[in-house]
Amino acid sequence: MEYVCDVCGWIYNEEEGYPEGGIAPGTKFEDLPEDFECPLCSVGKDQFSQN
Repeated sequence: MEYVCDVCGWIYNEEEGYPEGGIAPGTKFEDLPEDFECPLCSVGKDQFSQN
């Protein structure tokens, strides 16, 4: 499943995770920390939409 940042378009792919940010591959979007921010524009999880 993929989630896209509504502000800048960065995509979080659950299969790939975000290793650069310490998020392991296979981590579901809902399991990301509540304080997760988009790595490009720093908005919160509430600014992402399922792609």
